[in-house]
Amino acid sequence: MLEEVMVTATRRGESDILSTPVSMTALDGDDVLKYAIRDLNDIAVSVPGLSSGTVSAFKSAQFAMRGVSETTIILYKESPVGVTLDDFVVPHIQTSNLEMFDIESVEVLRGPQGTLFGKNTTGGVINVRTKRPQIGENSLDLRAQLGDFGTKKGNAALNLSLGDNLAFRFSGMMLKSDGFYENTASYGPLGSPVPIDATHMGKSGSGDGRDLGGDDVFTGRAKLLWKPNENSNVLLQYEIVRDEGDTPPIVHESEDGYLWPLWGYPAASGDPHKSAGNTLRDDLLLKMTDGHRVDIDGFYLNSDWALNDNYTLYFNLGTREQESRLPSSYTGTTGPQSLFDATRDDDRETSQAEIRIGSDLDGNFNFTAGAFYQEDDTEFCVLQVVGFLDNFFLGAPPDFFNTNPLILCNSQEAEAMAFYVDGTWDVTDRFHLTGGFRYTDEEKSWAGRPRVNVFLLDGAPTLEQLGEPINGADFDQYPTGVVRNSKSWQEPTYRLIAGYDFSDDLFGFFGYSRGFKSGGYNDQLGTQLNPITDLAAEPTDPEIADSFEGGIKYSFAGGAANISLNAYYVEYTDAQRTFNVSFPGGGQETLFFNAAEMTVTGVEAEGSWAATDALSFNYNVSWMDAEFDTFQADTNFDGVIDVDLSGQPVTRAPELMGSVDGTYVHAIGGGHRLEWKLRASYEDESVSAYSDVAPEYNTMLNEKTLVDASVTFYDKDDRYFIRALGSNLTDEDYRTGSLSVATLWIMSAYGPPRYFGLEFGAKFDF
Repeated sequence: MLEEVMVTATRRGESDILSTPVSMTALDGDDVLKYAIRDLNDIAVSVPGLSSGTVSAFKSAQFAMRGVSETTIILYKESPVGVTLDDFVVPHIQTSNLEMFDIESVEVLRGPQGTLFGKNTTGGVINVRTKRPQIGENSLDLRAQLGDFGTKKGNAALNLSLGDNLAFRFSGMMLKSDGFYENTASYGPLGSPVPIDATHMGKSGSGDGRDLGGDDVFTGRAKLLWKPNENSNVLLQYEIVRDEGDTPPIVHESEDGYLWPLWGYPAASGDPHKSAGNTLRDDLLLKMTDGHRVDIDGFYLNSDWALNDNYTLYFNLGTREQESRLPSSYTGTTGPQSLFDATRDDDRETSQAEIRIGSDLDGNFNFTAGAFYQEDDTEFCVLQVVGFLDNFFLGAPPDFFNTNPLILCNSQEAEAMAFYVDGTWDVTDRFHLTGGFRYTDEEKSWAGRPRVNVFLLDGAPTLEQLGEPINGADFDQYPTGVVRNSKSWQEPTYRLIAGYDFSDDLFGFFGYSRGFKSGGYNDQLGTQLNPITDLAAEPTDPEIADSFEGGIKYSFAGGAANISLNAYYVEYTDAQRTFNVSFPGGGQETLFFNAAEMTVTGVEAEGSWAATDALSFNYNVSWMDAEFDTFQADTNFDGVIDVDLSGQPVTRAPELMGSVDGTYVHAIGGGHRLEWKLRASYEDESVSAYSDVAPEYNTMLNEKTLVDASVTFYDKDDRYFIRALGSNLTDEDYRTGSLSVATLWIMSAYGPPRYFGLEFGAKFDF
């Protein structure tokens, strides 16, 4: 028989997933790690309808679900697929690609989340819970992995029981690798057939061949659990992340019709992992060889108090500080000229508080009610070395833009408050009604300055005087050109779901839910527009999702198998869509607009089957049809629609996805056992990013079929294990992100090639 799976989707305790009236997938944290998992992105193959990727040139999470996703790194645009870590809402995709260690469970809820989970989302939420300290247990869990590309990974989890009501847990992970790209992109001869600045005329060469994209991460969590009595728990947690990994490389894939090949920078050919490029410039405040540096410090308090047999009070409080320094060579080229190198630097502080009460009444009605508050303050600067502008003979001295960086800065203060109630009424023993309501009030204030040369800031500072790019966000010291704007939104969201127990083994549901994602500001505004006009400084309007969904959850074969099948129809109003906006003279900005009215329909299925005592399977499959009803935008902010992309395919909306995961366990001599795991997954092709030039300049994520496997030896007492890991066994090349920049070039990122690793783990009780 399959084990019962309990989930926290109601947020008032646990419920059986097969009788919870939402579309969701629950993953056990330890089972997930039996494959070669790098981060949260890697769980997507186990969830129907969930696609993962990256933003080219960044390590971000890019989750796509039911036709919506965040395809860029824009700081102030919230993802429609949210990520929560121990009830704390991670505010941006740059740091929501969580490291997978010491994880208790991952729950993925599909469809609009308009009532219960932190901030509203229009696509879904990924709810990650880490392991808590255990009173009465003293243990040390150690794991080490060695693998291809110089991979060295170590995990440790120490649990100490400090008496009858106190426990401490520390868990940490260190990861180092060389990276699976090589810096071998070629260039030249520069200047033929199109004239180029004489400084670089005729030069040829290639990269130095070094490995690119390596990891250098330490992350840890220290937790103290206090249980003052049988009815309450207080958990204090500190989170630390120190990521000094390499800049994510770019593979330059420009084809005919792009300028880069004409200037002597040919597109990559052959194995894309061996055709990447990076200028590796450390001057002009770029510090490229220092890599992407991300520091995170988080402090969180989670508590629950059973007031009596009927009510439990939950209180969550947290603050998370983040500093990111992200230099990238966006063009995937090498050579003496930085066609487009930049560092995106930000400082962010997020504070959150939530209080809720959940009932466990003997009658036919139970509920959850609460209040949520979040502040999110961000400062951002991007310093750009835009050497390709020298090729346009703009009247500047030779090599001017290649040696004089531009800087653009802005900031945002965001505040969100919400009140919600959600409950279930058992109309009869079989018929159940679940309804929820949430009222949200959000306000955002933005300040920004157009892009200028550094020496054109107030006081004409040198790079040494500026110190680091983020100092340019001091608008008191550098006030010229600063524009300010603020906006607030108030929105009710709600759901109503009818559920019916057709039998003890068959449950069905049908309902409606509304999701809301607030408006946002463009962090790239001012790259081409100087001065920034009042109309351009206005934020987008909120995105609204109205979803109708029905499904069944069925346990059969005497409890040895189950299946969940659901169908949905979603209408998105004022959908926030991102694409590259082209300007005269070759300039480009990545902007987002309320560009679309969109309809998405789909079917999803998932299930498990214990075929024998030794052999079991998990599977999922999804089909989706996503269409734009309209897709129009005013890209130059003059009040007139100038781009119409209606009829184009929806980004990150693969028509077909699915996976099958098999596990076989058998005993060997002495009571030990072997566990064999094999997984195959498929994802259809989809559009990665739009271009406003023409549809042929859109970029694509190619279809992919991946095969992963592991075999694990466990000793008879489960004290230790030895595991051989393999991922992408067919060595398939597939893109995880791709972006077309006007008619200049295509920047792409690829998933890892074939990987083999060996892992050892041991647990000591004392």
